[in-house]
Amino acid sequence: MGFFRSTNRTGPYFEGWYFKHQNPQGQTLALIPAFHIGKEGRRTASLQVISREQAWWLEYPEAQLQVSRQPFQVQLGQSSFGRQGIDLHIQQDNLSLCGSLRYGPFTALRSDIMGPFRFFGGMQCAHGVISMGHSLNGTLELNGEFLNFSNGSGYIETDRGHSFPRKYLWTQCLWDGPKRGSLMLAIATIPLPVSGFTGCICSIFYGDREYRLATYRGVKIEAWSSSGAVIRQGKHRLEVELLNERRQPLRAPVEGRMERTIHESLCAEVCYRFWHGDHLLFQHTDSNASFEHSSAD
Repeated sequence: MGFFRSTNRTGPYFEGWYFKHQNPQGQTLALIPAFHIGKEGRRTASLQVISREQAWWLEYPEAQLQVSRQPFQVQLGQSSFGRQGIDLHIQQDNLSLCGSLRYGPFTALRSDIMGPFRFFGGMQCAHGVISMGHSLNGTLELNGEFLNFSNGSGYIETDRGHSFPRKYLWTQCLWDGPKRGSLMLAIATIPLPVSGFTGCICSIFYGDREYRLATYRGVKIEAWSSSGAVIRQGKHRLEVELLNERRQPLRAPVEGRMERTIHESLCAEVCYRFWHGDHLLFQHTDSNASFEHSSAD
């Protein structure tokens, strides 16, 4: 999977890791430590913190970032993020965030979500899934509010490249119940030297198996917009319908520089329907789903 490529490179380049945490009471928090190099060679690190109500951006000098590939570990300032969990010690500007969370075993994909596209060196952005779901234990304190994530669930993914796609949709959701589920879908315009295409990657864990729908497996994108998407692959059909959202501004890379503003709903209400022919495998509506749609046009 290659969680970290190397800092021994020239720009433009970015690499970031998305850690999402949620508990049964609906409290949710996401953290995005990242490394970036602009075209001019300026090298910095950052941390974005996203709650249901607010988002924060913190910038760090490159010297305060250390990354290990094996074992997977990101150290940023006095905080660490890795396979065992996170330890946070942040007191900056209007953000106080402290505490520790321990992670259970990761639910990893059996193969790279990018498929053969992982070998295309010229792509704007490559995506990776580190854990489709894992258990949480521990407590964080965010600006005086205690967030107890014990018996909660976590999700981790990563992106690297030089720029986010000009137009894309991304959504993620995981849930407990008689049949636990986890879902990640990304659709994006992919530029090529001559023309380009719209690509799709999707992984659904449900009923003790993974369903993989992707461009490299023949998926057809029937519709996608700021309100959802419909994709089909063989007899399988996924419908995503955004019902409600509360977006927070985040920064995203353009040629390695974190200068583009995008908006993510960390806790959107989204309805997912997954079909096999005329048989509805599941319908799940979740108010803690993540949803993001952006277009630079």
